[in-house]
Amino acid sequence: MSHRALNLPELGLLIYLLRDKPGAERLLAALHTVHVTEITPDGVGSLRFVNPMPERRLGESIATTQFLDEDGVPVLVALYLDREGELYELDCWKTDDSPVRRIPAF
Repeated sequence: MSHRALNLPELGLLIYLLRDKPGAERLLAALHTVHVTEITPDGVGSLRFVNPMPERRLGESIATTQFLDEDGVPVLVALYLDREGELYELDCWKTDDSPVRRIPAF
């Protein structure tokens, strides 16, 4: 599975989601070095954060939001940490289950 750096819309969304959250300073400071893999190959937005720790486990949801996709369909967003408090997954899905087309500027 290939990994890549965050693009600008993803970075903006993460900054928006992390603002005012406990431990946000540490997580925000690391965003420029974060690498991700795409979870949904046919869409935009759902990402797993690359981490060298073996056997990572899903922890808690730290933030949620929603926005309208360019076709007017609502997109729900959740940001999850792993059990160690590191970024784990950014999940974006449309209420009609169609692929997310774009992440707007936040």
